[in-house]
Parts: sequence; structure tokens; C-alpha cells
Amino acid sequence: MPIRSAEATWQGTLREGKGHLKLGSGAWEGPYTYRMRFEDEPGTNPEELIGAAHAGCYTMFLSGLLANNQTPAERLECTAKVHLGEGPTITKIELHLEGKVPGLEEAKFRQLAEQAKAGCPISKALAAVPEIVLEARLV
Repeated sequence: MPIRSAEATWQGTLREGKGHLKLGSGAWEGPYTYRMRFEDEPGTNPEELIGAAHAGCYTMFLSGLLANNQTPAERLECTAKVHLGEGPTITKIELHLEGKVPGLEEAKFRQLAEQAKAGCPISKALAAVPEIVLEARLV
């Protein structure tokens, strides 16, 4: 299996310093600061990248489960909301999923969606997060 990498650098103090994140593939790189992470300054932060990784892994895993069920998805769209609380620590991740899956009943969709939440590698890596909730619906 492949090994993936990313890089981060930080210069300066926690509040006044600045950092730079870079994906090993070269697909994205950019700055991050205290204000981007803990306040509302535009830009990315580690939690946003975790959300993107979780949403991407989750929908891909669910797609495989749906195909194995003989009900391939026409479209899956997932938003991951990562809550950063005191400590700081990630206190909760909300996965909001909409799927267009012809021929699949809502109950079976939700069952497979929960199975994907438990089984995707990023969910497993985030097992220390106290709460990962899922809202799934067919559209």
C-alpha cells in the first residue's frame, strides 16, 4: 500500500507566527496562522484538512459498499464539520451526506452509510474524537 505525506513548517510564536502546509503530491499548499485556525481569518487550517480527508474517504468507502450491494451511487455529496473545542481538541465531527442512489430504499442507504462511517480508514484514525455523527438522506 502507498505511503502518503504532507509537510508543515511554523515560524514564530503561537499567536504571531505563521505556518505553511504542503501536500506531498504537490496538489495543494498554503499558509496557516493562529487566526485562520482559532478565529475567522480566511484561509485553511489542520481541522479543515481533516474534514476534507474524512469527507473524501467516507464517500469513497460508501461508494464501494453501494456497488457491492448492487446499487451503485449516481452521486454522493458529503460535508464534514469539524468542531474544535477547549484544549484545543477536536470534540465532534458532523458528516452531512446526500446521496442519489437509484433503486435503494432509505433504510438500507442509512445502514450502509453507518457502516461506511465505522469502516472508512479516516474514521478509524479519528477514533479518539468523542463524537462523530452522521446525517444521511437520499435525494
